[in-house]
Amino acid sequence: MSDLQLDRPWQVAGRAFHSRLLVGTGKYRDLDETAAAVAASGAEIVTFAVRRTNLGQNADEPNLLDAVSPERYTLLPNTAGCYTARDAVRTCKLARELLDGHNLVKLEVLGDDKTLYPNVVETLKAADELVRDGFEVMVYTSDDPIVARELEALGCSAVMPLGSLIGSGHGLLNPANLALIVENAGVPVLVDAGIGTASDAALAMEMGCAGVLMNSAIAHARHPVVMAGAMKKAIEAGREAFLAERMPRRERAEASSPASGRINA
Repeated sequence: MSDLQLDRPWQVAGRAFHSRLLVGTGKYRDLDETAAAVAASGAEIVTFAVRRTNLGQNADEPNLLDAVSPERYTLLPNTAGCYTARDAVRTCKLARELLDGHNLVKLEVLGDDKTLYPNVVETLKAADELVRDGFEVMVYTSDDPIVARELEALGCSAVMPLGSLIGSGHGLLNPANLALIVENAGVPVLVDAGIGTASDAALAMEMGCAGVLMNSAIAHARHPVVMAGAMKKAIEAGREAFLAERMPRRERAEASSPASGRINA
């Protein structure tokens, strides 16, 4: 078996993972569909919005942990719905309490409720405070390479630039900036937000991203469980294509078969 077929696991915050697809738990019809889609995706890291999810604090409501077992998956609490650094930090501390000291979090601080675009000023502020408080921070951000560099310098464990607006399904609108971030990063870079279909995920992986996080692309598909399986395959294919290194683009056609030794009519 070749070295390419023996691709190493990727690592974040000192933990190794084989699956490069991270999935969310929102927007499904019910927890049964959530569980089925997460299983079909092959994901090992599953994210959830702390402010919108019952982890047992409400005894009379469905508990996410019944569908997504922390014994099987690495839970990634996120700060969706936070618009200030203060709220995001408070939410992460709440997650740590609910999950018995769990310190791996996904930070997102939004600028407004129309675009859900990240507020990078508040994101930088929250990231700094969380890292100082011992959190391992995977951070949702814009596709600005300078901001990505600053977040890494603050000690974030992974940088997660958007492909396009959250829930838009537009795919990767600025691949040139994403390529710059990947090229210069010393921590894992994962595309977060905007994925619409399997080809978008494969493209992100072909660019060298460590992984892709998605929710809407699976949950809003007509058949979410089937789409989850498609995304799993796309991530794997994109990663293999990156490792194989694509052929160079050429200005002119080049025949596949050699001209020498051919039989002339």
